[in-house]
Amino acid sequence: MYNILLIEDDADIAELIQDFFIRREVSEVSIAYDGQRGEEMLYESDYDLVLLDVMMPGIDGFTVCQDIRVDNDVPIIFLTARGQMNDVLYGYSLGCDDYVVKPFSIEELYAKSMALLKRSKGLIRDSFLICGNIRMNPITLEVYVKDTKVDLPRKELMILRLLIENKNTPISRDSILTKVWGYDYEGSERVVDNRVKNLRKLLGDEGKNIKTVFTRGYQLVD
Repeated sequence: MYNILLIEDDADIAELIQDFFIRREVSEVSIAYDGQRGEEMLYESDYDLVLLDVMMPGIDGFTVCQDIRVDNDVPIIFLTARGQMNDVLYGYSLGCDDYVVKPFSIEELYAKSMALLKRSKGLIRDSFLICGNIRMNPITLEVYVKDTKVDLPRKELMILRLLIENKNTPISRDSILTKVWGYDYEGSERVVDNRVKNLRKLLGDEGKNIKTVFTRGYQLVD
């Protein structure tokens, strides 16, 4: 049984996540509705995972993450509507393990949480995200094809991270738009196609492993 701390000021979202996780009978979820209380609870008890909102009154999630990392290596997943590249990079620089952009699928959050918990409990903390000959450092976002470093534009980096984290699983264009451009983006889905085309080109021979899934989106195959 995993012990999870959810720090989220929106009671409706918090209770939805708590109910979804508990009903699967693999985790207990405690809720803190602000950053200060979340930090207090972390000192009072041991947790296997922290789900951490960013935009909260008082102490924001970025500050909470920074405080946690002073003496605690508990896995942290950010939950936030701030999906811009600079926010994502800042979150990883503070030591988070994953970054989920609102609005998100609760099934996806649950899957990411379970995968992270299994890795951490098994003491398997991969330093790279790997698919075939593609390696990505999840902290610095440096990308290597075989042993050659490949410089990618920011959007292509975010798309590749999303694809490699969900390798062998189709990701819809709409989902890519939401996670890479933000939920309030109002442009055409064609921007995704153009960026994926460029990503394939920059990855060279490995680019062929980004498959177009008819009517669904894109998939990176291992």
